[in-house]
Amino acid sequence: MRVMEKDDLDFYWEFWNNIDFYGQYESIMPQLSKTEMQKRFEAPTPFFTVTEWTRFIVEKKDGTKIGGINHFLVQPYGVTEIGYALVSGERGKGYGTEAVQIMVDYLFLTKDIVRIQATTDVRNMPSQRVLEKVGFRKEGTLRKSGFTRGELTDECIYSILREEWKEPKILTKTTS
Repeated sequence: MRVMEKDDLDFYWEFWNNIDFYGQYESIMPQLSKTEMQKRFEAPTPFFTVTEWTRFIVEKKDGTKIGGINHFLVQPYGVTEIGYALVSGERGKGYGTEAVQIMVDYLFLTKDIVRIQATTDVRNMPSQRVLEKVGFRKEGTLRKSGFTRGELTDECIYSILREEWKEPKILTKTTS
């Protein structure tokens, strides 16, 4: 996992503009031209009430790009949320769980936060398993809070608190 760079824009553009690429449970994103996506990358604008949006690319050890994961701050409450998706051929192999664990370790090691949350379509059992493996707890159902492929859908909300996390599972602190 690494921070998204300008060179990743073609992959990112294809990922979010191909309905079959990012999965059956994701909301259909507005299609952007490559030029518009580059503008947003260079000067990100708040998405609804989202600030501090940081995107990462998920790669295999050989450098193959297989997905994305991001964290963002939802205002006005200052809640840190994560989102993630992998290309269909790489799901079910542990990459999602590893990326979410790295993100949780990174956020708790580098930010003064007490909670990380994520939402997922209630039908997306693989995503729910990823969150549970990393230590997230299901808090409830957000009724008709998503819009997927033309229909309002329910979403599960999950969270992990700093005291539940306790220590890094993958990342470790480094001393200078």
